[in-house]
Amino acid sequence: MTYLKELSFPVQFRPFSDMMDHFFGNIDHLQGRDDLPRAVPRVNIVEDAAGYKLEMQAPGFAKEDLKVNMENDLLTISAEHKTEELKEDERFTRREFSTRAFTRSFRLPELVQADAISAEYVNGVLKVSIPKKAEVKPPVRQIAIG
Repeated sequence: MTYLKELSFPVQFRPFSDMMDHFFGNIDHLQGRDDLPRAVPRVNIVEDAAGYKLEMQAPGFAKEDLKVNMENDLLTISAEHKTEELKEDERFTRREFSTRAFTRSFRLPELVQADAISAEYVNGVLKVSIPKKAEVKPPVRQIAIG
């Protein structure tokens, strides 16, 4: 079984990252904004004989907000949804909508067929299909015994 490797900070930095998320979340709350989630979307990755199926929850994004790129052996999924600009005659008493963005990258094994990767976005779930290359078996040659 081959695993897709996610690029992330080393485990020793996780407590610092959690502390910063907690700290900045509290500042957002003091500024009149709810403690909105800042985590990247979660993924499920399933491997079968034909390839990998990656599903990522990304509700609230339009299909046009999402990008799936493949460079060398690195699959990168990113999205950005910007808040509309204020109009001159608008004055918000509370504004919680904001720019939302994320980026996740996965290092793919050599056995995938990079030029055949496809993606679709349905009901807030991005589905990426990553087929494996056909397994090349060396030909078997019968050797006569003399």
